[in-house]
Amino acid sequence: MPEPVIAPYGTTRAGAKVRRITLANAAGMSVSLLDYGGIVDELLAPDRRGRLANVVLSCPTLADYETKSPYFGALVGRYANRIAGAAFTLDGVRHTLPANEGANTLHGGPADGPAPNFSHRVWDIVAATGSALTLRLHSPDDENGFPGDLTVYVTYTLTPDNTLRLDYAARVAGRATVLNLTNHAYFNLAGGGTALDHEIAVAAARYLPPDAANIPTGAIAPVAGTWLDLTRQQRIGPARAGLDHCFVLDKPEGVIGPAALLRDPASGRVLAVETTEPAVQVYAAGKLDLPPYGPGDGIALETQHFPDSPNRPAFPSTRLDPGEAFRSSTVWRFTTDQTRT
Repeated sequence: MPEPVIAPYGTTRAGAKVRRITLANAAGMSVSLLDYGGIVDELLAPDRRGRLANVVLSCPTLADYETKSPYFGALVGRYANRIAGAAFTLDGVRHTLPANEGANTLHGGPADGPAPNFSHRVWDIVAATGSALTLRLHSPDDENGFPGDLTVYVTYTLTPDNTLRLDYAARVAGRATVLNLTNHAYFNLAGGGTALDHEIAVAAARYLPPDAANIPTGAIAPVAGTWLDLTRQQRIGPARAGLDHCFVLDKPEGVIGPAALLRDPASGRVLAVETTEPAVQVYAAGKLDLPPYGPGDGIALETQHFPDSPNRPAFPSTRLDPGEAFRSSTVWRFTTDQTRT
């Protein structure tokens, strides 16, 4: 495997230097990552004829990532997705968070201010060797209202068989916290244009019905007989352009297994997502408005725990205690097929 290429990318508004790190394999696939937000800035994957194209949505400049990006390719935390009422109680203590989506907290809080969420922070480069990049971020106790002194590590590994693996690890000191991490890449396997012509399958017979603010109601409902039944591969199309739902994966929590399959019939590119997480949030970018991108131009497959778990004791726990090791893995496996439909 070629050695990573590390190059300057720009300077943040706060004066921090940002670097772009490119990993490549012998098959020609490559991924370029920023230490700002751990962003997947470019992912070049071959089509059925071997032609490479960038299959993730990205911004042209660091300034755009800072001020305009809807989490393109970024690491999200401390808590991916939503926490209702911008607050939760842990060990009898009420923790108030900044509300940045109506009355709720989305993706760990605001992108600006004294404590931006993880997607708008410069991470430390711990190691960049061979086919892998490891990033680290420290989040002090009570940052954005979250308890516990937290250190997070994320390793991106590009394999010879065109797989990008994301391994997350974290520890907290002082106090227990809640933690829900994901990467918010928007995929477009065609390399441009609409992604609504993609075909999708999700390995989930159940989902979390949301309320009007996209907060889970607490129910876990079957997808059978609804427009959210994606258990068989089918075109996304305009009928599913409103996808922004959390699907409960069929596999056991903590065991790596299938989450979703995305296919572009025109190019032949296929993306299989596997994860140890219990859920995947599927978002068809119905509200995207960032020229040249518009609604439906990307599909986010956010592997994660359930939204609002800190306020829902019946949901799988997102609690992390001092002395406990947090680990999570997600795999993006790229292949091609030869059948055009």
